[in-house]
Amino acid sequence: MEKIIFFTLAFLAMAIVLYLGIRSTIKGFKAKNEMTIDNEENENISGLSTELDKLNELYKSGALSKEEFEKAKTKLLEN
Repeated sequence: MEKIIFFTLAFLAMAIVLYLGIRSTIKGFKAKNEMTIDNEENENISGLSTELDKLNELYKSGALSKEEFEKAKTKLLEN
């Protein structure tokens, strides 16, 4: 009888540990996925900012006219 109680409790304890381990692993994968998505969005925003800065520099240096600058800026912002 004691062995049955012991093995039942041991089985329950192992089931709980296994459940917590799987849950933690899934939570970690979700967090990593969210972080990857956030990083990609930040890179896209950073790339857009860089491109707008380059356009602004070209406009200030006189390489682009006002119309060309506005057209290029609109094209960047639409994408």
